[in-house]
Amino acid sequence: MKMIKNTLFSQTPIEVGQGSTKDNYIMAIESSCDETACAIVKNGREVIANIVASQIKTHEKFGGVIPEIAAREHLDSINVVIDEAFSQAKEIANIEPKDITAFAGTVGPGLVGCLLVGLNAAKTLALVYDKPFIGVNHLNAHLCANYLDTDLKPPFMALLVSGGHTQIIDVKSYSEQTIIGETIDDAVGEAYDKVARLIGLPYPGGPKLDKMAQEGNPKAYLLPKAKVNEFDFSFSGLKTAVLRLIKQLKADNNTENLSEDIIKDVCASFQECVSSTLVKKVKKALEQSGYNQVVIAGGVAANSEIRKKMFALQDEGYKVFAPPMKYCTDNAAMVASCAYFNTNTFDDINVEVFSRVK
Repeated sequence: MKMIKNTLFSQTPIEVGQGSTKDNYIMAIESSCDETACAIVKNGREVIANIVASQIKTHEKFGGVIPEIAAREHLDSINVVIDEAFSQAKEIANIEPKDITAFAGTVGPGLVGCLLVGLNAAKTLALVYDKPFIGVNHLNAHLCANYLDTDLKPPFMALLVSGGHTQIIDVKSYSEQTIIGETIDDAVGEAYDKVARLIGLPYPGGPKLDKMAQEGNPKAYLLPKAKVNEFDFSFSGLKTAVLRLIKQLKADNNTENLSEDIIKDVCASFQECVSSTLVKKVKKALEQSGYNQVVIAGGVAANSEIRKKMFALQDEGYKVFAPPMKYCTDNAAMVASCAYFNTNTFDDINVEVFSRVK
């Protein structure tokens, strides 16, 4: 449990988090990239309301997220998702604004203009309703998605895989975490998107590559695995190897447009290389730690092959947790859970956004 003060008005301490004598209802807002989200979560685990407004259609024609456009979209959507979350909470659990224990918002990392929209909205709600404000680290929030609708408790080993980050994290307790390995160049999600672009798949490329890989031969092409430190990753060399493979295949077939079957095999071979590398290092970290629990988190946790290989660890006696698909990508329910479990959070309403991990 943590005692945090109300905002600028009464300054009365309020119990928030584990050990609180009352049920906690935390409303959180997430706007770090291209989803505007608002959620209300009870005691860090029970999702009362969860609203997400996606911008995928807006950014498809650009082949990626345009920060300035994303920020404007957040401005258009923020009040809508807040109102819908309150309405959903009222209908489902008869929860009203006065019943909210604290308001939370993503502080970073993310796109600065986007973060400011959600964070300022969360701070404003805290001020208006005279309730505590809690700032949340986006990466920690992804880990906490595994607490939603489960009884998971630390310690456990975590694999965080997203568009901007790839990390193996030793989670000793709700607030004590150590990054024991991470990518030294491209994140796994970034590698997926870049390879998808090389093949000619439209944005968002990662999920489309995954779908094509499921119909290909994962042993069709042998791709290199980077030799880096024990728990670190490197995917830039793999990306270059795929580029060379595609050029060679086009030359061998005397065409600029590879057949769908060849593309499926390239996707499957790439996905096999990535997924086997990730899981091999996670398993080694588990063996060294002695933990019997492992979780996967982040947007790329929705990848079919990575999930399949992670859950195969159950056959070796490990307990494996992965969020449902709706909690893998950016959402506010995970932010609310993180605020409750006090995982590297900030209770100063003057906290500023940050674009990169500090």
